[in-house]
Amino acid sequence: MSETNPNQSKPTSAAYQSTEELAATLSAHESDVLSLAQAELAELQAKSADLADQYLRAKAEADNARRRAEEEISKARKFAVEGFAESLLPVADSLEAGLIIQDASPEQIREGAQATLRQLLAALERNKVIAINPAAGDKFDPHQHQAISVVLSEFEANTVVTVLQKGYSIAERVLRPALVTVAAPK
Repeated sequence: MSETNPNQSKPTSAAYQSTEELAATLSAHESDVLSLAQAELAELQAKSADLADQYLRAKAEADNARRRAEEEISKARKFAVEGFAESLLPVADSLEAGLIIQDASPEQIREGAQATLRQLLAALERNKVIAINPAAGDKFDPHQHQAISVVLSEFEANTVVTVLQKGYSIAERVLRPALVTVAAPK
């Protein structure tokens, strides 16, 4: 038979009860922690789904805005000359009307041509097409003028002597430079 140590005591039912209570308390605590983690996970998943939905909506909205902008740019390019063409229609009408007249005198033809030219110049002006027509003695500007020849002249060197053909610009962009002769250095 084995001897029992008097200092060593047998577990009592109270000790078992406290261990069982401790295990139950730990189990309940773990259950609470697990429930809290699951609730937090569900909340984060809902937030993630909401953010994904917002992202998809924003992306679709951006795509739609880009597509609309591209369509507007395409239409603007397509119809950009509409106003210009519309302002030239009276000029075309005047030319046609002048050609219909069979027995017009040279004076009438000249008057009609001058009236048509005035219409054309007004149409160009309305559409911001500006003539580049430097005066004799103006400084030569290679951005707006094209020198056809250099001639001896009483004007200062590198100044316009004569304009052979007007130039035109639109919105400060040269469509065609003015063809000019330039004074030679003395």
